[in-house]
Amino acid sequence: MLVKTFGSAVYGVEAITISVEVDVNNQGKHYFIVGLPDNAIKESLQRVESAIKSNKYHMPRTKLVVNLAPADIKKTGTAFDLPIAIGTLAATNQLAFPEKIINYLIMGELSLDGTIKPIKGALPIAIQAKKEGFEGLIVPAENAREAAMVNDLKVYGVSHIKEVIDFFEETITIEPTIINTKEEFLQAQSSYDIDFSEVKGQLNIKRALEIAAAGGHNAILIGPPGAGKTMLAKRLPTILPPLTLQEALETTKIHSVAGKLPEHSTLVSKRPFRSPHHTISDVALVGGGGNPQPGEISLAHNGVLFLDELPEFKRTVLEVMRQPMEERKVTISRAKIALDFPASFMLIASMNPCPCGYFNHPEKECSCPPGTVQKYLNKVSGPLLDRIDLHVEVTPVIFDELSSEKHYEKSESIRERVIQARAIQEIRYKEYELVYCNAQMSSKMLKKVCVIDSAGQKLLKVAMEKLNLSARAYDRILKVSRTIADLSLSENIQTEHLAEAIQYRSLDREGWGG
Repeated sequence: MLVKTFGSAVYGVEAITISVEVDVNNQGKHYFIVGLPDNAIKESLQRVESAIKSNKYHMPRTKLVVNLAPADIKKTGTAFDLPIAIGTLAATNQLAFPEKIINYLIMGELSLDGTIKPIKGALPIAIQAKKEGFEGLIVPAENAREAAMVNDLKVYGVSHIKEVIDFFEETITIEPTIINTKEEFLQAQSSYDIDFSEVKGQLNIKRALEIAAAGGHNAILIGPPGAGKTMLAKRLPTILPPLTLQEALETTKIHSVAGKLPEHSTLVSKRPFRSPHHTISDVALVGGGGNPQPGEISLAHNGVLFLDELPEFKRTVLEVMRQPMEERKVTISRAKIALDFPASFMLIASMNPCPCGYFNHPEKECSCPPGTVQKYLNKVSGPLLDRIDLHVEVTPVIFDELSSEKHYEKSESIRERVIQARAIQEIRYKEYELVYCNAQMSSKMLKKVCVIDSAGQKLLKVAMEKLNLSARAYDRILKVSRTIADLSLSENIQTEHLAEAIQYRSLDREGWGG
């Protein structure tokens, strides 16, 4: 008897419905799985057989063929165990109402006793199930809340194969999981465990990060160990505008595909903060592998990617980021498929000014030999620095500020100013496709958006000559000054806005670091 069930395969951050055809006949005594399955799927028949027998059902003693269609697309993972098992039971007449199963998309990994384990990519699978008009989706209980974010689709969370069998035989009723997506999203959106008010002093660094957040600018913090670079960077998401519902869905899909969502979770409600170790490989950072998976830059989509001790990262790792930073996506190409992973993130990097860490320190003396400082800085390539708008020098906090009982500004207050500045930019760029903030402006747009008067031109010329700023600094200064003007609610860029922007180009100064 031939029976058809439906599963789903995830490619990139999208899902494709897979037809699982199970045929049992008397033409032999072997089991076969066809349709480009990987080893995990080929082994599924052993798990399926054990799970079926453990629950007092039987496997056929004749020929069993499982076809995963379309047959020209490679299938991976263990999530096809459950649709194969249900199809096998229906094909051997052990299921009372086999015709019901075609109305549901079924996914889950089976243990040998029939327990159903969680899967990756439940959200994109649910979106595709709704798009194709399935009556319901059956997934592991741990994935039910994640999948239930898709409205107008009945999502049933199950923890054992017996529940699925009894559900189709109508001996039990399983209530669909219902989630009020907007309500849960809004409740968890602005609750952070950390806050900018906890950072003593460092007002100039807080100001620089506020500018970075308001314009979506990349930034690099340069300073000695213990100056607070990491502490400040970790608090950047607390001043960024809250995720929109659309951004939250995009981010959740990526984390779902990568298997990074906690059990029983729903939407990712806060902007991601990813901080990979400097030993990370190229593939782990940008994504890829035999079965392409999103990398750290995609996991940081709509959030912050923090690279601590930037010069310690391998040069090749840093260079592969250059194109994604411009295009805001990563394309992973293979012989038969090309996948796009979103990668719109803010890059925040930190580094010591020299190998010993104490160059320009107000109290400790640098022990590096002549030329070492410049050699250390040269580990970070010019093209990468070209994509970083703000270079911020971080100095240690003095004792009086550390011991002070003074109350500093909370993240909430800073975030309000950032949201206000972003709203101005949203109106400004509404006619431009894929441009949402000042950092995304093209060189052509600069002439129209960043108009400066003669006094500003004169100041910029003097700064370029006196500080020996490189040519690449020009565009960056204009973009940052436009953001500073937006924070000041100024329609035009003033000389004070330019003056503040100029000071954030430390690494462009010729001979910086001696």
